[in-house]
Amino acid sequence: MNAPSPFSSPAHGALSILYFGPVSGTCLDRANALRRLGHRVEHMDLRQLLPKTPWVDRITWRLGGNLLSPWLMGGLFSKLAGCQFDVCYVDGGEWVTPRVISLLRRHAAKVINYSIDDPLGPRDGARFKAFRQSLPHYDLIAVVRQENVAESQALGAKNVIRVYRSADELSHAPRPLSVEDHQVWDCDVLFLGTWFPERGPFMLDLIRRGVPLTIRGSNWHKAPEWSQLKNHWKGGSIGGDDYAKAIQCAKVNLGLLSKENRDLHTTRSLEIPALASLMCAERTTEHLAMYAEGQEALFWKDAEECAAMCRFALADDHRRQAIADAGHQRVKKNGHYNEIVVASILAAAGLPA
Repeated sequence: MNAPSPFSSPAHGALSILYFGPVSGTCLDRANALRRLGHRVEHMDLRQLLPKTPWVDRITWRLGGNLLSPWLMGGLFSKLAGCQFDVCYVDGGEWVTPRVISLLRRHAAKVINYSIDDPLGPRDGARFKAFRQSLPHYDLIAVVRQENVAESQALGAKNVIRVYRSADELSHAPRPLSVEDHQVWDCDVLFLGTWFPERGPFMLDLIRRGVPLTIRGSNWHKAPEWSQLKNHWKGGSIGGDDYAKAIQCAKVNLGLLSKENRDLHTTRSLEIPALASLMCAERTTEHLAMYAEGQEALFWKDAEECAAMCRFALADDHRRQAIADAGHQRVKKNGHYNEIVVASILAAAGLPA
């Protein structure tokens, strides 16, 4: 994962970076993008410094991660003894309080935050209480929703930028596919994602309209519509090569948004075209700014139009592949890739990218 990619730009000056976030998924992709740019990255999962009990997650979501800072402080004090960094890059920050940032400043010249979630929105309850408390104490806040800019400033953030989410130059590069890959992953229409309450009725509506739907993702058994959806569900969440191959082998990939998370685009909005597959997503101002409708992606406003777009795409293999290829070229032209985005965040913080 750390090999140079064809998207890499020469580093103008290597930084020592303390990176906080899960050592998995898109967070790991972003840390590896910094490594590919030539920086030295010490990646630390703060969850591993907290008690090994599910009560940590329950407290974080219901009462606030700020309540767990005493445990975090003790672990960090030990882990960071004798260490110095140019910057601490916090990816998320649900447990990072002002007191934690004060400790970090003894070991890093700057402390910045990037959040792919909606930490100032209504969906996640108390989870991001520490984030909200800490906004005035960061040197830079990078957010992926335009609303979060003014909201962060209203809570005292000094330097806020808005960036788009990003695909990864390596994790979301198209793979060569074997006959076995096609046997395992081929499908007509794929939705790859977690169940949310509004998604069950939507998927059921598509099925009733004759869409040949495959669903993959977690928690779908919780859907009230489960008895009617279960024959279309082909397994839980997947990552790595399986994630990429599932998207590549689907003729059409659906892109749904989280309304409570105030999404106008998601990581799927970049990852699907990056993998040279066809995206059929909700029509939003941001999606329309990213891709030419009908030429680089397909968009819809409701289940009826979504079903029509799926039938349109499945009816003509050549046309479908032409749209997918054009979307692939557009996402590269737009520059919505990790190395470009993390470099822009460092630059906004006054650091060499």
